[in-house]
Amino acid sequence: MKCGIVGLPNVGKSTLFNCLSNAKAQAANFPFCTIEPNVGTVNVPDSRLQMLESLVLPDKVVPATVEIVDIAGLVKGASKGEGLGNQFLGNIRECNAILHVLRCFDNDNIIHVDGSVDPIRDKETIDIELQLKDLESIEKRLDKVRKISKTGDKDAMRETEMADRLKKFIESGKSVRSFVRTEEESRWITNYQLITDKPILYVCNVDEMAAKNGNHYVDEVKIMASKEGSHLMHLAVAIEADIVELDDYEERSLFLDDMGLDEPGVNRIIRAAYSMLNLQTYFTAGVKEVRAWTIENGFTAPQSAGVIHSDFEKGFIRAEVISYSDYIEFKNEIAVKEAGKMRVEGKEYLVQDGDVVHFRFNV
Repeated sequence: MKCGIVGLPNVGKSTLFNCLSNAKAQAANFPFCTIEPNVGTVNVPDSRLQMLESLVLPDKVVPATVEIVDIAGLVKGASKGEGLGNQFLGNIRECNAILHVLRCFDNDNIIHVDGSVDPIRDKETIDIELQLKDLESIEKRLDKVRKISKTGDKDAMRETEMADRLKKFIESGKSVRSFVRTEEESRWITNYQLITDKPILYVCNVDEMAAKNGNHYVDEVKIMASKEGSHLMHLAVAIEADIVELDDYEERSLFLDDMGLDEPGVNRIIRAAYSMLNLQTYFTAGVKEVRAWTIENGFTAPQSAGVIHSDFEKGFIRAEVISYSDYIEFKNEIAVKEAGKMRVEGKEYLVQDGDVVHFRFNV
């Protein structure tokens, strides 16, 4: 899974990236500080992994991961190449989801490219650039399918009609993710790789005073996100950066308590992105390794096995499955088997979040 962090220059993107990845991307108080996209790999926080580790005592533990891309600040005209816009928009296209950082705090010492704080205006500025880029992609596709449809190809005729509707939809100022579509149309749109079709999480960057409950800027964004059906969360990015610098767990806990927070906001962001992409986790557990694997909701046992290695899917025989709750209750695999709680599942089984699985296969 790859998430791209976008937003106007100077809204806190690189600082958020540093918090998420513990990397040290340059963060400075001027536009275009980030020229090349920074890429970091982030562990998905999951307390179940630690519980399994304490029971199995493996040689190593491997968490699920998310790749985070810090994309340089977009500006008006990015779709036409302003501010190296074309290059940055290409980076977004490669991501599975978008984390859109919005400035939701007042501070005269931090420059805003438009001279004032207005997260809704900022959001619309980015939307327009992404929509314009998507229009370019659709127009190119329309040229191709129109030519094919003139030969009488019925599939091309249907796709042309749909693409025309989609073009008008975007021209009305709407993002593709809210376009109502059939199953067939969904397949076509997926192949277009449109930027505004990607799921989006709005991250409201607030000051310390608003870290717990948000502020009036966040309330404005909530109304907008609710109308869109999009995801939203707020966090004080500068405070999160301070938390990341603390190596001691107790120090971090005390810091969070003082702020009235249960956990670092970056943990919530990663889980929200995971959920937004309809992903879940299953585990493999043995003395050599306890590992979390990322799959889509609805993956069958063979599909889930294929995430480990394609040979596992091709030669799938069966899956030996223990639910996470049973593993924790009985403490080890032998006790689970003796209690009759290990299940043998076939090709039709849909792997559940938290399942501990051992695959049998033959190639």
